[in-house]
Amino acid sequence: MKQRPLGRTGREVSIVGLGTWQLGADWGEVSEADATAVLEASLDAGVTLFDTADVYGDGRSEALIGRFLSKRPGHGITVATKMGRRLPQEPGNYSPENFRAWTKRSRAHLGVDTLDLVQLHCPPTAVIEDDATYQALDELVSDGVIAAYGVSVETCAQALAAIARPHVTNVQIIVNPFRLKPLDEVLPAAEAAGVSIFARVPLASGLLSGKYTAETTFAANDHRTYNRHGEAFDRGETFSGVEFEVGLEAVARLTAALPAGVSLPAATLAWITSLPGITAVIPGARNVGQASANAEAAGLLDLEGFDAAVRQTYDELLRPAVHPHW
Repeated sequence: MKQRPLGRTGREVSIVGLGTWQLGADWGEVSEADATAVLEASLDAGVTLFDTADVYGDGRSEALIGRFLSKRPGHGITVATKMGRRLPQEPGNYSPENFRAWTKRSRAHLGVDTLDLVQLHCPPTAVIEDDATYQALDELVSDGVIAAYGVSVETCAQALAAIARPHVTNVQIIVNPFRLKPLDEVLPAAEAAGVSIFARVPLASGLLSGKYTAETTFAANDHRTYNRHGEAFDRGETFSGVEFEVGLEAVARLTAALPAGVSLPAATLAWITSLPGITAVIPGARNVGQASANAEAAGLLDLEGFDAAVRQTYDELLRPAVHPHW
């Protein structure tokens, strides 16, 4: 598994990481045994980046990771967690006191004194643009509470604002064949600034798995049921903001462009990691098979034809509905 520098931290992380939202909540139930097996399979495959958040299952994801890593000294994993969604997304809630409370809770769940990387969890634009935000985060670094910090964002404008800050290690933003706008300015700006980019929601909430049809349904407690139009949080988090039926048409086009023997999810992950400016892609996994397949995608090469199909499909089907919003 290829490794790339994590900003200016001196650490390196695998180009395919593991997103662990699925191990917490909002994707249906995943047992602790299955979650542990996913973590084990990812570690065995060379994954060195686990991405989590304090609200995934109200801390369940962090705690599962903490218990897993405690039994594997010298594991070499960088755990990137997130904070900021335990309270309403209002600027006043992003205070130094809350930062300390949230990081204290995450440290307890993960069983560490210092968190490897903490990212603000898609905060309001006003928080991303406020000098006080970074002063509070710098204090946490100085006090040894966190080793580094970054920002997870919804929009390209937010990403550019975060990249401009001198101590930001990474930015998480949605990048996949349904969301190409970050390629215009965000990826070049991050590369120039030495800021890592984690591509999140790489498979568009599973739509780019190629397994769904117009008849596919999801559990009631799955965000792909209850947040299709942004009822619970930003609409762009579910299917990358693409209407389900339009997404299915795009998937059919992309699948037709694949070389023989290459799956759509594998091609998608490999394509994302090939983009200049991308440090890592962080797909989720609900089972060992998915975790192993995600890691194996890192070895795919020669996707020039797929790249052309991605860009043509985006321009013809998705650009008008997606590009102006995020």
